[in-house]
Amino acid sequence: MNPVRILGIDPGLRRTGWGVLTCAGNRLSFIACGTVLTDDKASLAERLVMIHGGLAKIVAEFQPDEAAVEQTFVNRDGQSTLKLGQARGIALLVPAQAGLRVAEYAPNLVKKTVVGAGHAEKQQIRLMIGVLLPKADPKSDDAADALAIAVTHAHHRLSAVARAQALGKV
Repeated sequence: MNPVRILGIDPGLRRTGWGVLTCAGNRLSFIACGTVLTDDKASLAERLVMIHGGLAKIVAEFQPDEAAVEQTFVNRDGQSTLKLGQARGIALLVPAQAGLRVAEYAPNLVKKTVVGAGHAEKQQIRLMIGVLLPKADPKSDDAADALAIAVTHAHHRLSAVARAQALGKV
């Protein structure tokens, strides 16, 4: 199998985590990770522009083949959910504008894929990212979550390819 470079994105209005890895068969290799930060004193529109610019730089620099974005869970505060949805829209838009296929994964599926339990804590995710990607050293939970999203995509895209091969479609 040819290596595939995957960008994982954990959208957030204050902090948008990102992580890039390479997947070759079932072998994962860490490339980079980080966080796009916004100025919480800026207007919503300005913050969305910051997220867009930051993610566009990451796509341009790391040239991923595919992207994966975490789906939004609904908060009790509708206003916060709406703002997070707008940041998530930017996270979907940037890789799509670059011509990438963009997959979406529910938070519980990401946790279950990486940790084995759908209600895992942030510390458990960081620990498993260290096991799965030993060279990774995410400086924030957002970056670790983004790597977990990329790992989830790597595992689920392999399953889809295997199913297609079994059915003789590839």
